[in-house]
Amino acid sequence: MAPILSIDRVTKYFAGLTALNEVSFDLEPGGIYGLIGPNGAGKTTLLSILAGSIQPTSGTVVFQGRDLTGAKSFTMAQAGIVRTHQVPRPFRALSVSENVEVGLRFGRSPSSTDAPRNARQILEWVGIAHLADAPSATLSVGDQKRLELARALATRPNLLLCDEVCSGLTETETVPVLRLLCKIQEAGTTILYVEHNLKAIMSVSHHVIVMNYGQKLAEGSPEAVQSDPTVIAAYIGRTACT
Repeated sequence: MAPILSIDRVTKYFAGLTALNEVSFDLEPGGIYGLIGPNGAGKTTLLSILAGSIQPTSGTVVFQGRDLTGAKSFTMAQAGIVRTHQVPRPFRALSVSENVEVGLRFGRSPSSTDAPRNARQILEWVGIAHLADAPSATLSVGDQKRLELARALATRPNLLLCDEVCSGLTETETVPVLRLLCKIQEAGTTILYVEHNLKAIMSVSHHVIVMNYGQKLAEGSPEAVQSDPTVIAAYIGRTACT
């Protein structure tokens, strides 16, 4: 089976500082891929490149056989790559349902026909349909995270980039969000998931990629990564002590 995403030697410099240094990996269709590493490892920079909000200095990004290196965010979204943000970014002047309608109207298969009804169906799927008419600015942190996922799903992505969707949530709030990620993956969407909560990310990921100082340090099954001495020394051991 051909990879849904292939990145090859992706590098990014900011004013001479190396944020990413020749990062390469493939994602097979239909899995949940964890992306972990210390703060400053380059995880969010990589997601930003894949989402089209910044461009790589060098290297290639191939999605479903199409070279999208350096493509802008609207091109990535039209191709089927969409991200959520660690800090939710709803359109605060719009209702919850209207936020989802934006994705329906301007996503990969734009349509205004029955947008309100389709938005409510997506909100039901993520568990916040009862808040459809509420101002998005009034939502709790947990519900804002669900709205982030709903807005992304409205664009009908093939690859969903999730940036710390469980950050700031209690353990009670985290469990249903993880179940939702599994539900999204089971419906056919591939997920690349960044998270500092190791218990959370290891519980849902089929494969884990570890980054450190802008480079790929290791990758493998959750079990293999957690027992890798270089990963323990660079990240897991340090995390366990904090």
